Amino acid sequence: MTVGSRFATMARLAPRIAWIVTVAAVAASPAQAQRARISINDGWKFHRGDPAGVGADLRYEVLPELKLRPDGADFDAGVMDDSDTAVRKGVLRPYILPSGNAFIRDPAKRHVRPAGNPGGDVPYIKGGFDDAGWQSVTLPHDWAIAGPFIAKGPYGGMGRLPSWGAGWYRRKLAIPAADRGRSVFLDVDGAMSYATVWLNGKLVGGWPYGYNSWRLDLTPYIIPGGDNQLAIRLDNPMESSRWYPGGGIYRNVWLTTADPVHVAQWGTKITTSDVSARQAQVALALTVENLASAGASVVADTAIFAIDAADRRLGGAVARIATAAVAIAAGGTASISGTTTIRNPRLWGPPPTQVPNRYVAVTTLRRGGRVIDTYETRFGVRALTFDPNRGVIVNGEHVMLNGVNQHHDLGALGAAWNDRAAKRQLNILADMGVNAIRMAHNPPAPELLDMTDRMGFLVMDEVFDVWERRKTPFDTHLIFKDWHEPDLRAMMRRDFNHPSVIMWSIGNEVGEQYGGRGAAVAREVMTIAHQEDATRPVMGSMNVAAPGSDFASAFDAIALNYQGAGVRTKLPTFAGFRAKHPDKVIFSSESAAAYSSRGDYQFPVPGGISNPVRPGVGGDEETHQVSAYELFAADFGGTADRTWAAQDQNPTVAGEFVWTGFDYLGEPAPYYSSRSSYFGIVDLAGFPKDRFWLYKARWRPDVKFVHVLPHWNFAGREGQVTPVHAFTSADEAELFVNGKSQGRQKRAPFAYRFRWDYVRYEPGEIKVVTWKDGNPWAEEAVRTTGAPVRIAAVADRASIANDGKDLAWVSVALSDASGGFVPRDQRTVRFTIEGPGEIVATDNGDPTDFVAFPSAARKLFNGRAIAIVRAVPGKQGPIRVRVAAEGLPDATVRIASQKE
Repeated sequence: MTVGSRFATMARLAPRIAWIVTVAAVAASPAQAQRARISINDGWKFHRGDPAGVGADLRYEVLPELKLRPDGADFDAGVMDDSDTAVRKGVLRPYILPSGNAFIRDPAKRHVRPAGNPGGDVPYIKGGFDDAGWQSVTLPHDWAIAGPFIAKGPYGGMGRLPSWGAGWYRRKLAIPAADRGRSVFLDVDGAMSYATVWLNGKLVGGWPYGYNSWRLDLTPYIIPGGDNQLAIRLDNPMESSRWYPGGGIYRNVWLTTADPVHVAQWGTKITTSDVSARQAQVALALTVENLASAGASVVADTAIFAIDAADRRLGGAVARIATAAVAIAAGGTASISGTTTIRNPRLWGPPPTQVPNRYVAVTTLRRGGRVIDTYETRFGVRALTFDPNRGVIVNGEHVMLNGVNQHHDLGALGAAWNDRAAKRQLNILADMGVNAIRMAHNPPAPELLDMTDRMGFLVMDEVFDVWERRKTPFDTHLIFKDWHEPDLRAMMRRDFNHPSVIMWSIGNEVGEQYGGRGAAVAREVMTIAHQEDATRPVMGSMNVAAPGSDFASAFDAIALNYQGAGVRTKLPTFAGFRAKHPDKVIFSSESAAAYSSRGDYQFPVPGGISNPVRPGVGGDEETHQVSAYELFAADFGGTADRTWAAQDQNPTVAGEFVWTGFDYLGEPAPYYSSRSSYFGIVDLAGFPKDRFWLYKARWRPDVKFVHVLPHWNFAGREGQVTPVHAFTSADEAELFVNGKSQGRQKRAPFAYRFRWDYVRYEPGEIKVVTWKDGNPWAEEAVRTTGAPVRIAAVADRASIANDGKDLAWVSVALSDASGGFVPRDQRTVRFTIEGPGEIVATDNGDPTDFVAFPSAARKLFNGRAIAIVRAVPGKQGPIRVRVAAEGLPDATVRIASQKE
């Protein structure tokens, strides 16, 4: 592996080093109920705001005075002055800090909880409080996504949705009497943010960082054999994020019970070495925790099974790790390690040339011959090498990083995790040819990494967007000094065993790049990361750090945001970083940053390959839309055409992560009056923009297609110049307008599209015919359509489960008499539903649309809209979604609700 001198030595001596992945504790069988992991997503009551007069007493800390920024602030304004980041000692901070002690390596730096019970008199935490008037919710829950949008004021960066403020969640926990003497844990996959937890009126602890997963030990506070009142308070500050953070307990929550002597939280690490088609060496490091009042001796053994995509075991054990014994002091932990060999291993690797095979390691703990814990760890066997000259090598095969950045929101569903919505996004990206995902800029939901494991994506797992220097007044710079070690260790331990995770990022465009003690902070955080994982490279994404800077030298690999390909005022730096760091892999952790609004073609069309958005050239100051010709980008970035030319002229670059795969809520540059971004290759509703086919042509060059733009409905432009572009992997193309050739072209060096820039519009048909290597390849015709005569509505699935989680997307467009798509219609469509289903949200991909997502009425945006449908939990039968629009006959879509 070639990540710094340490990794370079590993590469020379053991070029086929591999790492195995994925840890997941699961419920034991009824016959061996040593460990139970139970979802507690149901049955919650929710309320916004604190009881009168007590909010100030429940703060994590006292925040600096807020000074609102003006709406429309410069998107890339750089790092703000951090002179006011010091905060006074807060009310709850000393009580919450001990929750991170398990992830602080130096015992001397761990926190001692003060005496007292803050919040003990707050009515909301008491079991007898009447919460009948509170909202009933099921987790995951995003309290802000329903809106309404905030049209005026400086809220564009955070998506113009009311995510800030305090919110409370209450639920009863029935703890069986049989659990007396067992350990009981609350496991929260993510809660936004500054979570504080009380059980039975007692403050248990909490976790400030809204993106991390965390655990609290409820054992000292539970009442076995009765109802236990759980209360969780969240407190989102204003101006705390550069994008939409969401609000609420927006990921899954679990109750885990176990013997006091058990495998610790995220307590397994599996690595492999000497991987080949014949065999792979497997090493397991196991941490056992003893929360009993006396010491204990345990024996551990592990069996390994192959599993399929549904996690079902495929036959008997393929290998076993020999039994090992260890003694554990009361209140302590102990480590056990062992190795084995898997013969003829089923390797994990990215499609289409490899298969993401996986295994599960089943670890059993015995005490005095009795089974006390069973713990499952899913992982994959792969050989991974980072070569500075070739890039990423997986199982001996060079894999170019065809990646995208993804924020955590799920469009109209907001930040609330949903398996089906996330899978839909990944399927759309895979169809485009994406093989890598960067988790921008925070730990993802753990289920997302389960999906990337199963589907074979390569993942850059990222933990922080800021360190000590702020980007917004109340972002996580306020807690970085206290929490960076617990947050980083928690993320890396949780995600260590995922085969899809191939690298770690400890920061994104942090302000420390600009000088001062930035390199020292980088080395401090790097040291923690290397302690947790010596097998994968660790880096921070840089947008300004120079090739020769101490900051850049601190990392195992060089991850560049935009500057590698060059920004408008600076030349590309790929070559400069290559010269300064010849032993390190270099890639673009953010590339492009192109802007566009789906289906919105603006004129005139400039002749360059990468243009800034300016009034009347690429941007419409009245509609706040950006031209869909895919020739426009943020001033700090560039289009795909520009970035690919830079990559292709620097062939040692390992690939890219495009900013971004999907549009996302918040950060709506270049128009901060909007609700959502313009960066995505796919819009917020899930409709591909034209850029989708530009990337598909590069990333899936064997797929025969040509995508022609624009549409050909421009009444009033007759005789005016209306350029036609074509995206294809063919090497030769010819355009016909109403049967007349406009010229046949051969692809020029470092050109990624065919363009006929002087075509004059006349209604009818434009058609592009292509050839590759002299042979016919593909053709596509775009025709002028007439007035719409019908609604074309289709569901992406014929049936959905009635578990209250599964979803279907109903896509709507309008068709003319010939069945052609009518691309400019903006009329309102209305959705109604019959049967055991409900409309969760609607959307159209328009970043300027402020109609609340739950609305059943939605304007078409350039001819398209969607409705998201969910079955009523427990109900079965046909669901009929009816779509109506003025002047057109209704359309009906049928979806079956089936037993889960």
